[in-house]
Amino acid sequence: MSSSHLPLLVAVILVVLCPMSVAESTTSLTGQVVDADTAEPLACRIYVRGEDGKWYFPGSASPDGSAVTYQKQNWANKNSVEMHTTLSAHPFVVKVPRGEYEITVERGKEYFPQTRRVTVGAEPVNLKFRLKRWINMAQLGYYSGDTHVHRTLEELPNVQLAEDLNVSFPLLYWVTKAFLPPGTGDKSVREQVEARPIFIDDTHVMYPLNTEYEIFSVNDKSHTLGAVFVLNHKSVFQIGVPPVGPVKKLAREEGGLLELDKHNWPWSMMLVPIMGVDLFELTNNHIWRTEFAFARFGEAPPEYMQVEKDAKGFTERGWIEYGFANYYTLLNCGFRLRPTAGTATGVHPVPLGFGRVYVKLEEGFDYDAWVKGLDEGRSFVTTGPMLFVTVNDFDPGHFFGQSGRSPAGYSVAGRAQSAYPLGSVEIIVNGRVAEVLKAQNQRLRSGAYLNRINTTIDVATTSWIAVRCFEDRPDKRPCFAHTGPFHIRVEDRPLQPEKGEIEFLIKRMREQIERNEDVLPSDAVEEYRRALNIYQGIAKHAR
Repeated sequence: MSSSHLPLLVAVILVVLCPMSVAESTTSLTGQVVDADTAEPLACRIYVRGEDGKWYFPGSASPDGSAVTYQKQNWANKNSVEMHTTLSAHPFVVKVPRGEYEITVERGKEYFPQTRRVTVGAEPVNLKFRLKRWINMAQLGYYSGDTHVHRTLEELPNVQLAEDLNVSFPLLYWVTKAFLPPGTGDKSVREQVEARPIFIDDTHVMYPLNTEYEIFSVNDKSHTLGAVFVLNHKSVFQIGVPPVGPVKKLAREEGGLLELDKHNWPWSMMLVPIMGVDLFELTNNHIWRTEFAFARFGEAPPEYMQVEKDAKGFTERGWIEYGFANYYTLLNCGFRLRPTAGTATGVHPVPLGFGRVYVKLEEGFDYDAWVKGLDEGRSFVTTGPMLFVTVNDFDPGHFFGQSGRSPAGYSVAGRAQSAYPLGSVEIIVNGRVAEVLKAQNQRLRSGAYLNRINTTIDVATTSWIAVRCFEDRPDKRPCFAHTGPFHIRVEDRPLQPEKGEIEFLIKRMREQIERNEDVLPSDAVEEYRRALNIYQGIAKHAR
């Protein structure tokens, strides 16, 4: 036989020994996701995993539908993975080999997730998932947002509807090198966008003109400063950092909001007094649906914070506590930052809106009103529970005036609702747990849990009050909700930080001055010195 006949012979042998082609050895798994009560089709997020651990990514079975695959694994922890598809409200289809599969369907925060094990043989499989809603936040006047987003404008219409996230701020302008303007930034998309919200539908919107300064190098040498965002501004910024003062000025001129990414970047505690930062990510981009990975990130917490740690560093609960304690320290020093939530989805293994901020709107959804409510702190952040709290019938962010030296009582009232039971509800006053409310966990018809809040807090000096809660989950993940603070100004009795709190901030500035004075230009180092002077002035009134 000549060599020219060998390929044909091999093909014949393969057909005889392997009568099914690769396409024929797989089976179509199709399905649809609907609301359990209304039977309306739902956009959703879906996970499909085989018994061998392999992930599969469905597509839309409809020519009118869309599907966006998302595959991320954290570099520091191989177990920190996010492998899903977000689907429009249409049937889906995926080709899989015969075998056992686990399929999980989720939709944002307001539906119970559903997991099903499926055996796939030779015949096509058709499934229907009926997701049960446990709360309807829009009906209650609350609308959600994620203020740290790295998804494209092409993806977001699909992804936002699948997550039922009302507002997103994609950071299309992103720079990682000192002094480089975002307009020519090394990670900027450099596409023309208008300074206006892009509506996906009446209640889902993305605002495209947002900037991230995330500085890892100075003069092409590794030297991390950290990250800060400008949200909702009007022009492409053509100035770099440091110094940061000119960015603050431009942001204010354009009605932008300044957001602190993570509290323990090297420069973070300088940014707060120098830039007048507006927003603090109480749930940030290291808090994921998957396994926690960053146990030793950034500047270490001081001892007074008593952050939970293990052999690897701080635990996931410890990382959350670190953020809380740092936020409380800044509030105690008089910096009235409003809480927000950001995931950095697009970079990290986390769905859009896993941590989200809900803003209360009295008259239905409006983008400008939502941004105003975020800036006023009329909000709460969550990775799971929903927290509705008033003080003397006012929403978070309210300022009370009080005169006289006699303590006054403030009624803290409301409720927490959650898909899982709560461990407890805690009333925070000036960074301390003033009262722990025992969990009631009343089961509602929807299957959710209700915990009522009704207590009185006596206040004698200028103070702030907030409420937080954690779920008591079977998987022991620390999912929480936290309100924005309520502020009480008492005449002639100012808010006083504890000495340990202000000494922590002073120490951070002294360390950063020493670290930066031979690296950064003099006007940038001067900003750290100004921050140090501000903190030293606050220290004169510490207790």
